[in-house]
Amino acid sequence: MPPSLANAVSGDAYHQNEIFSNKAVKKGKANVFTLLHTSDIHAQLYTHDEFFWENNQPVYKKRGGFAVLKTMLQKLKAENPANTVIIDGGDCFQGSGTASLSQGQAIIPLINNIGYDLILPGNWEVVYGKEMMRKDLGGYNSAKICANMFHDTTDEHRNEMIFPPYWTKIVAGVKIGFIGYNDPLTPKRQSPAYSKGILFTKPEVNVQKYIKLLRDYEQCAMVFLVTHMGLAQQIDLANKVDVKGVDYILGADTHERVRKPIQGAYAKVTEPGAFGSFVARLDVVIEDGKIIDENYHLLDVDPEKYKPDAAMNELVEKVRQPYTQQLNKVIGKTAVPLVRYYVLENPMDNLITDAMHWKYKDKVDFVASNGFRFCPPLVPDAKKGYAEITNDFLWSMMPVEADLKIGEISGKQLKEWLEKELHNVFAKNPAQRFGGWLVRFKGITLNFTVNKEAGQRINEIKINGQALDETKMYKMLGCERDGDPDDTICRIEKVNNPRKTGEHIHNVIREYLAAHPLVSPKIEGRVTATDAPANLLSQLEGYDYIFR
Repeated sequence: MPPSLANAVSGDAYHQNEIFSNKAVKKGKANVFTLLHTSDIHAQLYTHDEFFWENNQPVYKKRGGFAVLKTMLQKLKAENPANTVIIDGGDCFQGSGTASLSQGQAIIPLINNIGYDLILPGNWEVVYGKEMMRKDLGGYNSAKICANMFHDTTDEHRNEMIFPPYWTKIVAGVKIGFIGYNDPLTPKRQSPAYSKGILFTKPEVNVQKYIKLLRDYEQCAMVFLVTHMGLAQQIDLANKVDVKGVDYILGADTHERVRKPIQGAYAKVTEPGAFGSFVARLDVVIEDGKIIDENYHLLDVDPEKYKPDAAMNELVEKVRQPYTQQLNKVIGKTAVPLVRYYVLENPMDNLITDAMHWKYKDKVDFVASNGFRFCPPLVPDAKKGYAEITNDFLWSMMPVEADLKIGEISGKQLKEWLEKELHNVFAKNPAQRFGGWLVRFKGITLNFTVNKEAGQRINEIKINGQALDETKMYKMLGCERDGDPDDTICRIEKVNNPRKTGEHIHNVIREYLAAHPLVSPKIEGRVTATDAPANLLSQLEGYDYIFR
């Protein structure tokens, strides 16, 4: 892109109107193509509470829902029907009860009804195993791309790509190209068993080859990477010479809401939020085969602005019908918003670890749970003073019915594990970060400093109010990850005396809610940082970006 266009992406409706009212565009001398990008929908079927950060406090608004999203995308496409491309960046058929109980099959007709042109598999697309992933994605009518997922088997398909690496389309009189990349850390971030039979590689292995192919041979006017790697890693990639020739990295995974493209050394980076609550829109003006203007805007999927599509509503109810009675069952109530967006500690994960600790407090010293960012908030009704927690919401909080396991570790092991988890979130080198949120626990209080060196961030650890003794053995409880060695719990390796409890996480949470019918989990200082606030919303620093 010419330097003169570096600030042209204003991200506002005014500039968008300027583009379409431009004389050259109206006379047909210049053309406009539009990209509409969603990601991390996590099978959230209905309009839901969504979290915003305004005037230094949380604000909740109704957003999303497949029926609202369908209407919105239809209307946006109608503004530029011949030259609009609709893209999803992955993590679509995991994250709700309907998705989990149907192994993703129920979501396929909904995605096809929306009419996506291009889809990338995300890190959670592997949750039901390789073969189910292929069947689910194979059911989509759209094109699928991914240049770094290979068959890792002993048969004739070994090292072959599972999906085509790229896709091209002619719009506004020019050809544009897209190359897809899933998170190469998926086998580490997810339960290893999910990725059995799949080999992941880093984008740097082959991205320059495909950029050259699209630029020099396919003669693409613009090249986009569609990625599902997390904002920090996507910005790191944008700063590598390997992606020279790429215009945009259309990112996903960490549910970040990029409202103005983040400029890297070689490409701009965007990310469109999550749960079907947002659509990222990019309009590009082409004249004589050259880019002369563009505008990026992150738009809310607002049910007050877009009337839900009736046919989509019917389809949602149809695919959910086999599970409706089970999913609608109320299992508890909350008097406070259950929200998961905070990086250090949040009410939703405190509820989960509260339940685990309540069940096993006489048998363990602390409990731990992997941090996630999926599941939209649940906000109490102002009149009732509470919100009902259903089985469906439980599946959204914990979309995998994991076994609980007890083991014993030394204080030294615990400290080393916490240092490692802190580094995963706050590594100075963005390429070493993954996820975007800290591990959760109860029974531990932790104070640390983000900007210290790796392995030296921790200032203090207490176990149930007592200073950590590195020589002492502590009993812990965590969820088992399918495919991990038997002596690994919550990514802690070489745990002593590991044993399954015979309980599943869902049942423990249901029991806890039965014993505590109205819960009020809050941020209570289990984790504190000397140089970061309790309400930290993004791990990304040093760039012109604020989560809001």
